[in-house]
Amino acid sequence: MNQEIINLYDEYTHKPLTRKDFISKLIKLTGSTAIAMSVLPMLENNYAAAQTVQEDDKDLLIKDITYEGSGTSMKGYLAQPKGKEKRGAVVVIHENRGLNPHIKDITRRVAKAGFIALAPDALSPFGGTPANEDEARGLFAKLDKNQNLENFIKGLDYLKHLKESNGKTGAVGFCWGGGLVNQLAVNAPDLKAAVAYYGAQPAAADVPKIKAHLLLHYGELDQRINAGIPDFENALKAAGTNYQLFIYQGANHAFNNDTSPSRYHEESAKLAWSRTIDLFNKELK
Repeated sequence: MNQEIINLYDEYTHKPLTRKDFISKLIKLTGSTAIAMSVLPMLENNYAAAQTVQEDDKDLLIKDITYEGSGTSMKGYLAQPKGKEKRGAVVVIHENRGLNPHIKDITRRVAKAGFIALAPDALSPFGGTPANEDEARGLFAKLDKNQNLENFIKGLDYLKHLKESNGKTGAVGFCWGGGLVNQLAVNAPDLKAAVAYYGAQPAAADVPKIKAHLLLHYGELDQRINAGIPDFENALKAAGTNYQLFIYQGANHAFNNDTSPSRYHEESAKLAWSRTIDLFNKELK
């Protein structure tokens, strides 16, 4: 697909661009309304594809939970392997569309790999993620930054104190969630492993606070997020942080999202996922 179209969709999903304006620009780029409407399904998420691990998987225990956040009750989706073995635990952090079927599937994938996995719903202070994705996107701008961070730190605490947990925690996040993983790495000193997929980088001055083993995944074509890589990596090197950074050739922002056909990059997604699970195996067992 034309990179200009993918860049436009990235602008729509991350900047205050209304759907009406997005569609208008898409029509101009494609040359007609008919072509624009045929392209649209390849850009938007198709959650019918978000079932790589089934809800009724015989090896997993899955349930909706709540835990106490910072002045609010947090909703979450919890998946864990069956059995009495103590396991490491991972917070899974969604994109700026909220807790959707794709992120729930990612949570089941983490559990299937042998870890307790919790996907908190960042929009819990507003009652949870609405069905309308544009409405969900608008709510993110209303989140209190400090409260939101504390809500996810409390999610790590919730996991740490489960009877099935071995007390070791990690985090993996995508897009908005990748940026939040970086903030957890700065602000949660007990975090053992932090995996950020194409996430906004923390301030260089905060990097020395990071104690977790970092794994950073970026798509080569993601110019918006990649602009922050040089300063971040310089700060990581100066601080002596334990990190790995990979830039996946030919991949766009959201290359891991297999429900978005135009941006999903299968080769990169599979390699990044194998590296993610390898890190969790190393640091959380």
